[in-house]
Amino acid sequence: MKVNGKVIVVTGAGSGMGRELTLELVRRGAIVAAVDFRADTLEETVNLAEKLGGKVSAHTLDVSDLAKVAALPAAVEKAAGPIDGLINNAGIIQPFVHVDDLDWRSIEHVMAVNFFGPVALVKAFLPGLKKRPEAHILNVSSMGAYAPVPGQTVYGASKAAIKLFTEGLRSELLETNVGVTIVFPGSIATNIAANSGMANMTVDSEQAAKFKTTPAPVAAKAMVDAMESNNPRITIGSDATMMDRLSRLNPVMAANIIYKQMKSLLG
Repeated sequence: MKVNGKVIVVTGAGSGMGRELTLELVRRGAIVAAVDFRADTLEETVNLAEKLGGKVSAHTLDVSDLAKVAALPAAVEKAAGPIDGLINNAGIIQPFVHVDDLDWRSIEHVMAVNFFGPVALVKAFLPGLKKRPEAHILNVSSMGAYAPVPGQTVYGASKAAIKLFTEGLRSELLETNVGVTIVFPGSIATNIAANSGMANMTVDSEQAAKFKTTPAPVAAKAMVDAMESNNPRITIGSDATMMDRLSRLNPVMAANIIYKQMKSLLG
């Protein structure tokens, strides 16, 4: 589905990958309904998009608030018109701790934002998407869905749930006008830690040098390309691509490699 002239909903649009997705979409002529729980950063995204000549409506919303999610399609249609696409990008990580040190409230919050929120958004928008001549859903999972990261076990579980949810959804929609894409980003240069409530989490320069990141604009371009080409599955970054292959061939080796790279973050 070419995005020019289409109305696309982007969650997590206030910063990071969501902001870059919004900007990439308006560069291609899409009309964007930008969704984020922070009104201030969302306004910044809208201002940047409008400077590019883009048409953007702002919707301040926590995706884990299921009642507000249910009301979002009507608000977007009122602001921008019938919806043609949904990008479930909003997500958070968990504190970098072992499972036995992770409090239950954090577990519920990660699952609410990363899994139940996107499921609720799909259910809310899907009836309208099915009525469009063509439509698309793109869900953002993670390399952590198939390559386990120590200290991010619940986060990985939430992203693995999104993986299988999206793959099942695609199968259900094969004979419809709605395309479905699942995205597996590796390490992307964004502020996800701060947005997850971990602004004080620090990594020293020696640790940071170990992790090669993909710039958020590069990731955003790859995602919109996948939507336009109806690609069902993409990985983003050499790390995600390599671990995708290795986790199929030798999952134990893949897990051990990730452990050695990431164990320093656990202290």
